[in-house]
Amino acid sequence: MTELKEKASELEERLAELEGFFDVEGLRRSSAALGEEMSHPGFWDDQEEARQVSSEFSRVEGRVRMLDGLRARLLDAEEILELSEGDEELLGEVAEELGRVERALEEQEVARLFSGEYDEGAAILTINSGAGGVEAQDWAEMLARMYRRWAERRGYSLEVIEYTLGEEAGIKSATYSIAGEHAFGLLSAERGVHRLVRISPFDASSRRHTSFASVAVAPVVDEAVEVDIDEKDLKIDTYRASGAGGQHVNKTDSAVRITHLPTGIVAQCQNERSQHQNREVAMRVLRARLFEREQEKREQEIASQSGEKADVGFGSQIRSYVLHPYKMVKDLRTGEETSDVDRFLDGDIDAFIYAYLKSRAAV
Repeated sequence: MTELKEKASELEERLAELEGFFDVEGLRRSSAALGEEMSHPGFWDDQEEARQVSSEFSRVEGRVRMLDGLRARLLDAEEILELSEGDEELLGEVAEELGRVERALEEQEVARLFSGEYDEGAAILTINSGAGGVEAQDWAEMLARMYRRWAERRGYSLEVIEYTLGEEAGIKSATYSIAGEHAFGLLSAERGVHRLVRISPFDASSRRHTSFASVAVAPVVDEAVEVDIDEKDLKIDTYRASGAGGQHVNKTDSAVRITHLPTGIVAQCQNERSQHQNREVAMRVLRARLFEREQEKREQEIASQSGEKADVGFGSQIRSYVLHPYKMVKDLRTGEETSDVDRFLDGDIDAFIYAYLKSRAAV
């Protein structure tokens, strides 16, 4: 019982720090002001502005409700603790609730690790299979599913921009737009090369194979952000989309692939109904990828000037997934690992993301 009281007291302190960090009273004032603005006649006359205000109101209200909810849950747990009088069943319930509150607090504390201008916003995530044909393409599809499940777990919205099937199985590539609080900040921990070791389901001799897939993550940048793109540097191809019917994409003859020749970056879209729309979305993806590339170059330059090695880029291997002869996922940057590979591939990857963000902030 004493241990539970100490845990409750520790969580109280952590919650108070969070309330101060987020300025909960300031959030209440913002919520009231935004609510008043939304109640004005003609609020929806400018729909773009109205959407931005509504989105900000939802974000602020959500954070206030979350903080108030955590405080109420802590108070309830402390009251039950006082009344428990050593009742083992009640003490067990309090321990479980304090554990849930702690996990919720940890998730919110991660927000303190974000300092980038675009960390709070949406992300464009692109998965490309490595060399190795069907084996690598199957691995890319497993990763694509993992990130879809991760987005579902967090309640994020996910839009399929492009999903190119392999000839036999798996996918050659997939591009998603993922929107939700700190989507880019969180997913930035995933960029790099992911390595899989397993007994191949495509090998009649049941030999062990190693496969690679790369994950690129870019922020969704506003049109006002300048990204230098010369039309002469673009190679634009149109093709028939391939996809699993309604599950992923609409089949169309107007899919667009844009290659930026100086960098080799490829952006494609096949999910819209017209070539013009697909081109617009592909250009948006290209702008985001080029913007992120420039950000990475700046990080590398700053790191080299200070004598450090920047842990950025699409080419560095970040994680190993082993399915045979044992089961293990290990992050090569932080040492974080788990033997529950199935759960991890089902989208439960937050612990690895948090570990990386904390290690990056500590540098």
